[in-house]
Amino acid sequence: MPNIALFGTSADPPTAGHQAILAWLADHFDEVAVWASDNPFKSHQTALMHRAAMLQLLIEDIDPPRHNLRLEPELSHPRALITVQRARERWQAADFTLVIGSDLVAQLPRWYRIEELLAQVKLLVIPRPGYPLSEADLEPLRQIGASVTIAPIPVPDVSSTAVREYKDTDAVIPPIEAYIHREQLYAWQDTHGRTQPQKIY
Repeated sequence: MPNIALFGTSADPPTAGHQAILAWLADHFDEVAVWASDNPFKSHQTALMHRAAMLQLLIEDIDPPRHNLRLEPELSHPRALITVQRARERWQAADFTLVIGSDLVAQLPRWYRIEELLAQVKLLVIPRPGYPLSEADLEPLRQIGASVTIAPIPVPDVSSTAVREYKDTDAVIPPIEAYIHREQLYAWQDTHGRTQPQKIY
């Protein structure tokens, strides 16, 4: 039975941090299904189609040896439960692990039909700079039925916000930077000489 990682992200844009996560997942799971998502707890500046296109560029840049990392846009839905149901329709005999960032742990109990979701997947939490996490922080999730672990992976200290708002293009791979310029995605496309402030998360 294949072990499949489900990794949806609202990253705007996806960064070198997301690339490190995806490369790690490709090394540790039989398959990794990736999609761009709309998180109902966030607002978005960039259309889903652009975020999906940038994720595809990120995946192509990784090119894992087992070719087990794929963009699966049909899984995208604002509610994770619907995404998991779609995954189960596609892969009827598989174990699923839902991958989330540590910044989402606090909001997770408020997700749509969370207990039903946790009954269908394991959770893998990726540490995110600025959002420290301990095993004790996971106890509320375990109390509502979660099988949850923290991934032993160092993630680069980069931020989508810093790219989107302050032109920190060092945080993205060259194909994504080129896509941002070509599609004129962010406000700094029309500014010159702006000083980059301290990164925020």
